[in-house]
Amino acid sequence: MREFLRNAFALDDGRPCEPTDAQRAILERLVAEVVRRRMTGPAVAFLEMSRPMNALGSAAVHFFTPVASVLANPESMRHFAEFLEKRGSVDVLARMIESAEAARRAGCCEGAPMGDDGDGRGDGDAPRCP
Repeated sequence: MREFLRNAFALDDGRPCEPTDAQRAILERLVAEVVRRRMTGPAVAFLEMSRPMNALGSAAVHFFTPVASVLANPESMRHFAEFLEKRGSVDVLARMIESAEAARRAGCCEGAPMGDDGDGRGDGDAPRCP
C-alpha cells in the first residue's frame, strides 16, 4: 500500500519521451513546415513559453478536433495531441526544430554562391546565407 501511495500522484513513468512512428511522421511534417517558413526562432520561443501548459494544449487539440477536422486530418490531430500529453514532448519537438534548422543552414551554405562580404568590393569572400 505504501508503494502505491508513493506513486499515486506521479505525472509520468520516468521514461524519456519518445514519439511513435505515426507521431514522428506528423512531427517531421510540422517541423519541415516551420523551417520552410523560417519560423524556427518564434516556434522554439513559443514552445518554451508554453511548456507549463503542455497538457492544456493537448486537451485543446482534443477538444477542437471535430471542428478542425474540416482543415486537418483528425487522426493526425489525435496522434499529435497524444504526443503532447507526454512530459518532455516540448523538448523533443524543440530539438527536432533546431536540428532541422541547423541542417537547412548547413545545406544552404555548402556550395552556396559567393556574395559581397560587406566591404563593398564584391570579391566573393562570404557565402550568401540567411
